[in-house]
Amino acid sequence: MINSLKILTLLKTSEIKKKFPGVPDYAIPKTKYSDKTANDLTKAIVDFINLSRTGQAERINSSGRRWKIRGRERWIPTAGQKGTADISATKLIEIDGRRIGIKVAIEVKMGKDRQSEAQRQYQHQIEQAGGVYLIATSFEQFIEAWNKI
Repeated sequence: MINSLKILTLLKTSEIKKKFPGVPDYAIPKTKYSDKTANDLTKAIVDFINLSRTGQAERINSSGRRWKIRGRERWIPTAGQKGTADISATKLIEIDGRRIGIKVAIEVKMGKDRQSEAQRQYQHQIEQAGGVYLIATSFEQFIEAWNKI
């Protein structure tokens, strides 16, 4: 049985072939997906949503940044909302023949990482506004939850 990450690799390869039809198969770079780290899982989720055309997704960078001011390094906190999810997505569904987009916030958690209080509050805000909040711990688990929306 072929797993979801291999299907994602095939989707990516197919997309590259469509974009560059004159390039021979042996010259097409093979993208390898993994869900072993939070960064790998985040990339796989964003690419899956966009490549499968089941919605639109983007990674959200909510960390602050270091900035040098007059020779001294300072930490500048994020301008974004505290507790925001790692991925912002819109899931396309069809109701009575009409395509509708549903807001989906996806938080990636690996190993012993747990939701902070700010993340729980953000989840509550998304759900109160009619959106869906998912916590992804593996690619297979994410696919199962995404397909249930």
